[in-house]
Amino acid sequence: MTRILRSLALLLAALPAAAGPEAVRDDAAWLREKGTLVFHDAFEREEDGNLAKAIGNGWNSATAARVPHIKMADLDGGILKVASASVEAKHAAHIHHEAGFADGGAVVRFRFPGLSKGESLQLGFVDRETQGIHAGHLCYGILSQSGVTLIDHKTGVMNLEIRKRREELAARKEKLPADLDALLKTKQTNVAWKADTEWHEIALVTEGDEMRLSVDGRLVARHRSEGFAHPVKRWFSFLIPNTVWIDDVKIWRVR
Repeated sequence: MTRILRSLALLLAALPAAAGPEAVRDDAAWLREKGTLVFHDAFEREEDGNLAKAIGNGWNSATAARVPHIKMADLDGGILKVASASVEAKHAAHIHHEAGFADGGAVVRFRFPGLSKGESLQLGFVDRETQGIHAGHLCYGILSQSGVTLIDHKTGVMNLEIRKRREELAARKEKLPADLDALLKTKQTNVAWKADTEWHEIALVTEGDEMRLSVDGRLVARHRSEGFAHPVKRWFSFLIPNTVWIDDVKIWRVR
């Protein structure tokens, strides 16, 4: 028996880290099992112009009015193709939809089409009814060409007191003091991840004070921070600085 156990231990030790139980957690399945589907969009329609509600089905754009003459969102063959006019609008394209949950999340099928350099996708949750947070930014998952970031904005950089302090330091060209730097480092995690131009499915969820992001059913990043436990994620939002294609969006409420 001892020999068998020793052999089993050696076999498990030889497995790559990605084969562990955390790496194969399927949060899309968790949402389907535990949650209620509150919204689904497959984008099988035509958009109406360039303005805030042009995408239809309840979507709204916080940046469309900045450049009403430029089409940043195009519904083409059941795909939402976003090409942000970030320079002209002085802001990345911001597109959002009502959500409304404490625990839950979104499942999104997306692709970096390779049409611009450094394509990235930021998706997450907003509550503009809560005071003390710049623009209601709560928490986000960010996929870049080389990594995934999970970040708590509510108790981090978008907290108005922290934001003011950072702006004052920047105006004086001073570095962050050690206490603030240490605090902000606890508000996020960064994990290596290599992007490509294929279609992928993201699941971004919050459960209590934990946020998790999975790609194609495999857990890529998880982090705990108090802002993730915000009781009402009123909006689900995309922040897209360049080009991203989105094929399907589902929003689930667990509680």
